[in-house]
This record gives sequence, C-alpha cells and structure tokens, in this order.
Amino acid sequence: MNINLGLNKLVRRAYGIDEIALVPGEKTLDYELTNPSWIIGNFEREIPIIASAMDSVVDVKTAIELSNMGALGVLNMEGIQTRYQDPKSVLDQISSVGNSEFVPLMQKIYSEPVKIDLIKKRVSEIKENGGIAALSGTPQAAIKFKEALKESDLDLFFLQGTVVSTQHIGTNGQESLDIADLCKSLDIPIIAGNCVTYEVAKRLMHAGVAGLMVGIGPGAACTSRGVLGIGVPQATAISDCSSARDDYFNESGNYIPIIGDGGIVTGGDICKCIACGADAVMIGSPIARATTAPGNGFHWGMATPSQILPRGTRIEVGSTGSLERIIKGPALLDDGTHNLLGAIRTSMSTLGAKNIKEMQNVEIVIAPALLTEGKVYQKAQQLGMGK
Repeated sequence: MNINLGLNKLVRRAYGIDEIALVPGEKTLDYELTNPSWIIGNFEREIPIIASAMDSVVDVKTAIELSNMGALGVLNMEGIQTRYQDPKSVLDQISSVGNSEFVPLMQKIYSEPVKIDLIKKRVSEIKENGGIAALSGTPQAAIKFKEALKESDLDLFFLQGTVVSTQHIGTNGQESLDIADLCKSLDIPIIAGNCVTYEVAKRLMHAGVAGLMVGIGPGAACTSRGVLGIGVPQATAISDCSSARDDYFNESGNYIPIIGDGGIVTGGDICKCIACGADAVMIGSPIARATTAPGNGFHWGMATPSQILPRGTRIEVGSTGSLERIIKGPALLDDGTHNLLGAIRTSMSTLGAKNIKEMQNVEIVIAPALLTEGKVYQKAQQLGMGK
C-alpha cells in the first residue's frame, strides 16, 4: 500500500523481522520429518546457515568446522587472514584496546596490503582439511585479484559490498566491473550482494549469479543505515527479492537461492527470514559468540576499517559456548541463540513444513507486539526474551 509522505513523494511501508510472526497451520509434523537442507552452487548443505565473511567470525579453522558440520563459513578475502601471516597476534590487538583507540587501530591494521600468496594459502588450508573454500570480496577486489581467484582451488566466491549492482563503474583509469562478464570468466559460482529490491535482484540473476545476499545495514555491528541513510527492513527486502527469484525461475527454470544477510540473532529470526522467502541466512554476531571465534568475544563489521568513512563499529558479544553448541546444541541459554538448527527444525515441525520450500509458504502476520506481549517479568528481570 502506497502512502503519501508529502506532496511530492509516494512511499510504501516496509517491515522488519521483529514486526512479523509465523502462524501455525492445520497440521504439525514429527521433528524427524523436517529437512532444512538447501543447495548453493554445487553443494548441498544440511544446515541453512552461512557464517559471515567477517574477521571476528570466520578464520580457516571456523570455515573447516562449519563445513564439516553441514553449514558454511566464508572467509574475508580482504581481511586479516590474507594480510598477515600470523593473524592471531593482530586479532589479539583488536580485542585489547579501548573504544577510543579502536577505529585508528583498525585503519592502521587494514592498511597492510592483501597478499596473493596468502589468498591461495588460506584456500589450500581449508581444502586440505575437508572444508568448502568460500571467499568474499568487494567489486574492487574481484577486479584486482581476478587472476588469483582463477588460479586458486576456490569453491564459491561471494561478491559483496554495502550495495551491489550488475555494473560497478570505476573512475577514470580504473577498470569497471560487469558482473555478467565476471560470472562468465570465473569458473566459480558467484553469490552476489547485497541488494534489497526486486528489480536489482532480477538483474543480478539474469547476469548469472549463483545466489543472492539480501540485506543492507541491519547487522549488529553495521552502522551503514545511520551513516548513509540507506536500507530496507529485512522482512520486506527478503520478500521482494524472493519474488524476483520465483519470477526468474518461472522464466528460466534456474533456481537462484536467496540468503537473508544481517539483523539475524536468534533461531526465531532465522525461521522468519525463511518464511519471508529466504533459502538460507548469513549470520555474524551469533557465530562471533563461539568460544573459538577469532574475535575473542568481540565483533565488528566489514566496513569498520574504512580509511575514509567507517560504517561499522566494534561490539562486545562475549563467548557463550562452542560453535557446535550454537549451531546444533544442546542449548545452555534460553534466549534462542543456542541450537539454531534445533530452532529451525522445531519451528518447521510446529508449522507443518517438511522442507524449506514449504516453510517459505507458511502464513505470516504483522505482529509488532510479538516480542513484548506478556513478557513483563522477563523484561523486568532481563531473562529469556527480556535480555
């Protein structure tokens, strides 16, 4: 429904994940009958969760463990792992400084050049230990390291920026990036993002991407919405982009998975993203809370170290359990941040959805009181949903 913002601007209402709720249908299922598996590129994954390509979230060890668990972890090609031979000492510096020292330290650390030999080394380390090698890079990095990507044994490439379009135009003297050309020239499935609209999603699919990341600015450590003023709330963004996916599939017979990226903290958030049309989600802060996470209990966004305009901050998330406990349980916390897979499958069971496709078709209502209704004691005592 369109609304008059003023005399010269017609707008529409958009909804966030916290404003909706899923409605049980006429049937329920045994937990064991649910199957949340999905396909990305040439890989079938049992768990519809991808760990974000953030230095506080994914290192080589995390990527391997997630792959072996049935999920996926993406390594930041422009991060600490590919700038430094010994990333641990650098990560320890980041977690040791105060808030006032953080931004200049980050800008200094990330001024170290990315090294092609380290890109290839990290890919090899993941592959040699049975992991799926997935890297993430900006459009500029995709241009700069295109040959290195071709030469590596990379499985998936996530082309990622605050906003990604089908054609990134460089300044005079710099090469422009055409995603269609990149998809043709790289013999690697390319997952592109981030986008939030039907039109851009459709264009990216026609360009040949193998997956699409949806979400601008909702991440826990991201400040893009405040700094740049851009973004669309996730429930609406995922719904719009999944509509583009369905239309593109009807036209081409080619199914492009949608990945909800950002603003996702609990198992309930994941379930609502899937119900809005996502095939999987990309999460950062929940994984950053693992005891083995490289951020040492801290989490920061990919655009945090920008030399010109930082669009992220460092937040303290703490360490609450092993990576396996966070993804597969058993849970020790009551707030929905442990056993994310169990939450997905239990929700599917309760809603009568056997698989992701059926989960995408459950009824949704607008419910702004969902997280507060009847939770007076939890909120007062900062327990459960009141934390």
